[in-house]
Amino acid sequence: MNEISLELWTLLVSLSKRIVGALVVYFIGRFIINRFLSGITKTRFYNNLDSTVKSFTLNACKILLHVLLVITIIGILGVPMASIITVLASVCVAIGMALQGSLSNLAGGIMLLVMRPFNVGDYISSNGGDGTVREVNLFYTVLTTVDNKRITIPNGSLMNASITNYSSEPTRRVDINLSCAKTENTDKVLYILQQALHSEERVLEDPAPVARLLDTTNEALNFTARVWVRNDDYWEVYFNLMKKLTDALREEGIQSPAIRVLTESSPKA
Repeated sequence: MNEISLELWTLLVSLSKRIVGALVVYFIGRFIINRFLSGITKTRFYNNLDSTVKSFTLNACKILLHVLLVITIIGILGVPMASIITVLASVCVAIGMALQGSLSNLAGGIMLLVMRPFNVGDYISSNGGDGTVREVNLFYTVLTTVDNKRITIPNGSLMNASITNYSSEPTRRVDINLSCAKTENTDKVLYILQQALHSEERVLEDPAPVARLLDTTNEALNFTARVWVRNDDYWEVYFNLMKKLTDALREEGIQSPAIRVLTESSPKA
């Protein structure tokens, strides 16, 4: 009986030491991981990375380091490494089958990082919505809409969707369609529009601003005004020209100078 009690006491002491050791390693490991990740964010290499790569890399490192910490703790508790590897392999297979969608999102995130159809800060449009890219993590991409709503799109869906990036090029074209009475003189209207386009300082001269007769109906002459601007100036120029073109036609006595933006040319920003 005494021998059994002694063996139980020895086993309990050994187990207690392992548990205490595992707890110590856990807290020390958490501290080291946090300091390591914090140190990474302060390195010159990390700061030179693109914002999209920063977010993705930091999340990947965090997950990998915590997985290694868990494996270390399991080893300290006395579980044979061969058993750990076997269990991990089985768990990975089970998780892979159960989380095919999540793995698809992970693969999509990696492809987004490699292909780079957009960067953090770009304004994009996809099947999931329109907005400014705020974050690209391992599984999801986060957008913020112009009215400050948050859209979270799975990377797998985003990678397989058609993406329009409105911020990728340094310049954009502003298209404004308008109409006036059919009795008006076409050349006069075009001259007025052309003068109004050149009065906007932020309009680029190359390519040159153009005003053209778009089409005619039984009641109206339809015109289009097109100018190129810096991407950052798009909305300011758009709204300024809407007002300037309307005022210019009205001041010259042109009848019914009604601005109408066509659906297919509606701007995004």
